[in-house]
Amino acid sequence: MPVIDVLALLGISIGVAVAAAVAASLVLVAGAAAATRSRSRIAAVRRPLRWPVAVLALLVAFSLASSATGLQRAMGEGGPLLAHALLILAIVAGAWLLVRLLRVAGDAVLARYGVAHGDRRAGKVRTQVEILRRVLAVVVVVIACGAVLFTFEAARVAGTSLLASAGVASLVAGLAAQSVLGNVFAGIQLVASDAIRVDDVVVVEGEWGTIEEITLTYVVVRIWDDRRLVLPSTHFTTTPFENWTRTSSEVMGAVELDVDWSVPVDGMRHELARILDGHPHWDGRDSVLQVTDAVGGVVRVRVLVTAADGGELASLRADVRERLVAWLREQHPDALPRQRFEAVPVT
Repeated sequence: MPVIDVLALLGISIGVAVAAAVAASLVLVAGAAAATRSRSRIAAVRRPLRWPVAVLALLVAFSLASSATGLQRAMGEGGPLLAHALLILAIVAGAWLLVRLLRVAGDAVLARYGVAHGDRRAGKVRTQVEILRRVLAVVVVVIACGAVLFTFEAARVAGTSLLASAGVASLVAGLAAQSVLGNVFAGIQLVASDAIRVDDVVVVEGEWGTIEEITLTYVVVRIWDDRRLVLPSTHFTTTPFENWTRTSSEVMGAVELDVDWSVPVDGMRHELARILDGHPHWDGRDSVLQVTDAVGGVVRVRVLVTAADGGELASLRADVRERLVAWLREQHPDALPRQRFEAVPVT
């Protein structure tokens, strides 16, 4: 076939493919507009999906048009190569589209539950959605890679023979990647058991912080001084740790002071009530001042206060401690800790 005819068929196929891509993009926008009237939600759907949808429609339409117009036959030996290349690209574009669809679906679920700091149910949903989205994305990529490989005849033959030894291969791979698989299963266990969630306040390895990210293999804890503590998922399934927000974010903390025996305990209680009255970090649930010990020449006073979360509790404890110390120093300096000595005459 003359070259001019081949070019004409190529132009027709490209034109059909471009028209299909444009039509698919318009259908995407129309579908998003029909599903929701919110411009932000329409943009949230259109922005991540427009290119995968357009590319997939372009490849499929070009493959069908090149076959219908006879372009593949006109290319001779290059026709099967073109068809094979288009098939591989269509598989890759389909996987790309599925991964982006998982992202859009996850964002829609998170938007529905109104994920916000301090919402425990929203934190649980966010953690589960993030892990599930990553797992499904990995599954999609693995299936796409397998589909691409099986488009080659040699790979199909090799795959058939490999299936016979799949048991031995899986055993060897499991032993070689024991730690990696252990972390993966531990990550799935953390999500399934709801032991920790994103934004949970925890004390781990002697450090206080919040859960910033949970993956299948590791957990990132943001420590109070903005450092990041990265721990394997197995750490949270094999080592005890404190979760201050397991059922709710409300917590209680203690402030302890060693003072002299002459301290006016009732006066300290009145001062504590004055400090907490209208304090922005106190949630009003409970406040107690007790003498918990009286040995070694000092009296130990313990103050219990409550706050909405761990961050506010830390600020409340520091403020209560500072203001009680200032009150004792200014109003009752004789109640500050002191050492008593008695001189015994030597005979």
